Amino acid sequence: MSEAPWGRCNRWLTVITVDPAQFGADREAIRLALETANIEARPVWKPMHLQPVFAGCEHFGGGVAEALFRDGLCLPSGTALAAADLARASA
Repeated sequence: MSEAPWGRCNRWLTVITVDPAQFGADREAIRLALETANIEARPVWKPMHLQPVFAGCEHFGGGVAEALFRDGLCLPSGTALAAADLARASA
């Protein structure tokens, strides 16, 4: 990703969203494929209102949080990743 001219990215978290109809696989299938290559990825954080401890609690908002959790995948990122690690994860 290119950087904005007014800032500098810390590369802390890289997230993609996957459209299964367009891509042909869902977020979990991609995560499992990466796992078989020993590349760690994980779903985007589960929204609070979907966690069991908050079941039945009132919440506000549309379906954005649910869609990000359903379709979002956190990829390897961070300042400690070597160029070779980045190349392998993006291949």
